[in-house]
Amino acid sequence: MARTQRRLSSHIHARLEGTPGGIAAAFASGDRGGITEADENAMRDSGLTHLLSVSGLHVGAVIAGAYFLAMSLLALWPWLALRVRLPVMAAAVAAGAGIFYTLLTGAEVPTVRSCAGAILVLLALALGREPLSLRLLAMAALLVMLLWPEAVIGPSFQMSFASVLAIVALHSSEPARRFLATREEGWWMRRARGLAMLLITGVVIEVALMPLALYHFHRAGIYGALANTIAIPLTTFVTMPLIGLSLFFDAVGAGMPFWWLAGKSIELLLAIARWTAAQPGAVNHLPAMGAGRFVLFLAGALWLALWRGRVRLLGLVPAGIAALSLLLLRPPDLLISGDGRHAGITGEADGKLLVLRDGRSSYARDNLTELAGMGGETVALADWPGAQCNRDWCAIEIIRAGRGWHLLLARGMDPVPERALAAACERSDIVIAARWLPRSCRPRWLKADRTMLERTGGLAIDLEAARVVSVAQSEGQHGWWSPKTVRFVAPKPDARPVPSAGSGPANSARDGPQ
Repeated sequence: MARTQRRLSSHIHARLEGTPGGIAAAFASGDRGGITEADENAMRDSGLTHLLSVSGLHVGAVIAGAYFLAMSLLALWPWLALRVRLPVMAAAVAAGAGIFYTLLTGAEVPTVRSCAGAILVLLALALGREPLSLRLLAMAALLVMLLWPEAVIGPSFQMSFASVLAIVALHSSEPARRFLATREEGWWMRRARGLAMLLITGVVIEVALMPLALYHFHRAGIYGALANTIAIPLTTFVTMPLIGLSLFFDAVGAGMPFWWLAGKSIELLLAIARWTAAQPGAVNHLPAMGAGRFVLFLAGALWLALWRGRVRLLGLVPAGIAALSLLLLRPPDLLISGDGRHAGITGEADGKLLVLRDGRSSYARDNLTELAGMGGETVALADWPGAQCNRDWCAIEIIRAGRGWHLLLARGMDPVPERALAAACERSDIVIAARWLPRSCRPRWLKADRTMLERTGGLAIDLEAARVVSVAQSEGQHGWWSPKTVRFVAPKPDARPVPSAGSGPANSARDGPQ
């Protein structure tokens, strides 16, 4: 199956070049390697990046297409149609097509989850039951949790089930049922009503996913609902059928006209993504919201989805409290990676993040900017006028809460004179280094060197509150790693902050490595 996947991807890239070929290969084989970074960023910023990952939309399109095609073809055989329940046979054919497509695209957890849910829908249709319900969602979630319990804490699981839950809750509500009820009206009015409901559904899904996107990725779009209203029907009813027809007619050498049409439909999808991503305010960034606000959002959303009638509106209370509390969020003043090689300073460069190293690798930079709730633009500390840097160190003073904080950050790993280092540490409030620093380096408040960071992981420092949050505090204790708590005494208004007398990594600021 893996060899078939690679051959299929190569075949598609030979028919379509550039990003259109990469997207077509992603739809047919799950291979996203041919999509350029700029186009992938545009899809992400426009809220369309979910289309690039084979999940419920793609599996649903394949199974629905196979189901209706099987029903149409089997109905042409009168002998069979009079003796066999065609919906059951069509459901079996569609289930086989869905399983094959899932295996062909790599059988990733989201794809398997979507396939399982779609097969449950087919089973409900074959039995004459309601195909889309909370019971179906609960069965699919139970299946995933039995097979992959670790997926529950991941964004893929949460966003997939949140979107389906929002759809079920909306369409099972009494106002939605009244709005979609059959009535005496023209065909154009029915189409307009369906289009309006599609737009409303997109908005509801976008609102339901926004807290999850903010919690996991610290970013959320505001035009995603409008873009998805056009992009999802385009992908489901135009692009994917054209790719299927292209592959089918390639067997007789007549697939190029369909490939041309498929390429044009993908170019239209990219145009929608680029235009949406280029609009002002298309993406909003926020600092990490914390677990408390996230739990409030989840509690409100689940209450809204699971209850019926006016009592469900009580779920707006915790969700509203969490939404209003987002206005109080502000980024940490300092962000330090777990190895000490990367550090970011907020609030100094007009909305940009001051970074210690601005190398070609974007992974660490993206992590820092996401946690700070910034748009990704950075300024190297060595290029900032307020910093003094040489080959080995950078020194900078920043003003917070009416006082100056002197920072000393290591850039290199070469040996430096210990006496000069001790003098520089003594003049600094905080020292950050990826190396081990000697006992003679005693800053006024915090020495975040390799000895400390190995026990705490990454740090987020709020200077105004004199508060340090470490990765270790959120990870818990395990048999292979027992983190120590960082504790600090809040500084007095007329005094510099001092470390607490308790044990732990904070003491390395005075006593050096233990």
